[in-house]
Amino acid sequence: MRIISGKYRGKQLIAPAGLPVRPTTDFAKTGLFNILGNQIDFKAVKLLDLFSGTGCISYEFASRGCENILAVDADQRCVKFIRTTFEQLNITGSEVVRADAFLFLKNCSETFDIIFADPPYDLKGIDRIPKLVNERQLLNTDGVLILEHASELKTDWGEHTVTRKYGHVAFTFFYNSTS
Repeated sequence: MRIISGKYRGKQLIAPAGLPVRPTTDFAKTGLFNILGNQIDFKAVKLLDLFSGTGCISYEFASRGCENILAVDADQRCVKFIRTTFEQLNITGSEVVRADAFLFLKNCSETFDIIFADPPYDLKGIDRIPKLVNERQLLNTDGVLILEHASELKTDWGEHTVTRKYGHVAFTFFYNSTS
């Protein structure tokens, strides 16, 4: 895995073998960050990275100047890898929490500018993620939930959403409907 742009551009990161992850492809990350780069000031963003896995999305945000990152993953090995990588890259303003993403959302009292969720593609109840974010009002004004999923997933999440496909990967953007 490598960081594609920003301060850490080109940095290769080797995750331990056997982590239960499916890192986002460089092709998909490039498309995602091309969209985001035209919409946001990374330095002003408060990011929640759910189902963080290797942390690749958190590193991309940090590389572009994001200084307020909360990464959440249920797997202790992933949490340890992310924490170690944050330290090695000297990424400040970051925190890693070991938690089930759904329980975290149900109990979260913070709000975020961007919530990025990359659950396993075969996860049952993936539609609960936007519902929980909306019910708990976890997005700041003009905030966005970005849900990564398989491009063949058939969804109808209604208004305030846009989906972009990059090969087998898709990102659905849920814009804060209260703004």
